[in-house]
Amino acid sequence: MLILAVGADNRDDSYLYGLADVIRLVRVDFVDPKVTSLSFPRDIWVRIPEIESHYGITHGKLNQAYLYGNPGMGYYEGPGAGPGLLARTLDENFGVRPDHYVAVNMQTFVKLVDAVGGIDIYLPESVDGRPVDDHTEDMGYFPAGQHHFDGDQALRFSRIRKVDNAFKRDERQSQVLCALKDRLQSPEIIPRIPAILAAFSGAILTDLSLSQMTQLACLLPALTSEDLIFESVPESLLVGGRNTLGSYVLTADEAAVRDLVTSFTAGTWPTEPDEPTCP
Repeated sequence: MLILAVGADNRDDSYLYGLADVIRLVRVDFVDPKVTSLSFPRDIWVRIPEIESHYGITHGKLNQAYLYGNPGMGYYEGPGAGPGLLARTLDENFGVRPDHYVAVNMQTFVKLVDAVGGIDIYLPESVDGRPVDDHTEDMGYFPAGQHHFDGDQALRFSRIRKVDNAFKRDERQSQVLCALKDRLQSPEIIPRIPAILAAFSGAILTDLSLSQMTQLACLLPALTSEDLIFESVPESLLVGGRNTLGSYVLTADEAAVRDLVTSFTAGTWPTEPDEPTCP
């Protein structure tokens, strides 16, 4: 099963607006239990289909495809709203067709982490998310060592970007996802997963049924650290720079990314890492 997973930056449950802050393609193997995630940087400059009639929009950043598909914008009339147009954009540019989608906004993410009692993360070095200029939101300072994050702390840690780059942010998000996986696999939480999913089903934008989400949750106990792999589109296939509007964008080697996505969906890439993604 291929799932388009989106972390939306809107702070309410309406899903009428908002950019895609996190964009991941998740491959779930039920036969040989394994979950593999491929992260797409939100700043990749792409062709956006089906909305040219609105202000002549044909291109934009990948995260804007999600925004333009949201009902509040009124640009897109196809199925799936923001995730639907984002999926069509990924197919148009990189030849990938997800089977399902899941979008979680910031407020719901915070509540989900709090609902499982928070997560534990060890930081080998400090991470400074304090403002670097007047336009940067304060995400806080996280010293090296062991941490127990509540939902708000996990969200702020996941959103830190200005201190380094989007690729390092992907790594921090993967740390959070690994910690959340560990928490969901704990004996006291596993029996509560169906109830947790039921409680939050209305706050998550998805075409997965509650039954399908429960089936995915039931796969969790079968996953070891080696069975959960996080990868990103390699920096070597992306070139950063300013476009004619002055915005920072990433230009992708489209053919190379298409080949990578084909291997990913076939399950032939990534190969087993030297060390587990989740320690």
